[in-house]
Amino acid sequence: MSDKGSSLRQPAPAANSAALEREVADLIVQALNLEVAATDIDPDAALYGEGLGLDSIDILEIALVVSKQYGVQLRADSEENEQTFRSLRALVEYIAAHRTK
Repeated sequence: MSDKGSSLRQPAPAANSAALEREVADLIVQALNLEVAATDIDPDAALYGEGLGLDSIDILEIALVVSKQYGVQLRADSEENEQTFRSLRALVEYIAAHRTK
């Protein structure tokens, strides 16, 4: 007897990460009404300053939508924030490790 469900495999972690990266990039673009396509965001570029050019208010807005979407708690006074918001990829890694939704 074959189990048809066994042929459905979970995507590789890299595939999940890439999908989450695209999803979070879309979320950032929508939340901040950016005039850039989500696909144009370099996952390794800085979110602050010369990278995507976001400021602290933008980061707070991203933290709010990420919290609502993924159940991730991001505190404004956390010392991890500089690392968490270093780049899109860093943010996605944080979400993947801490999400509850």
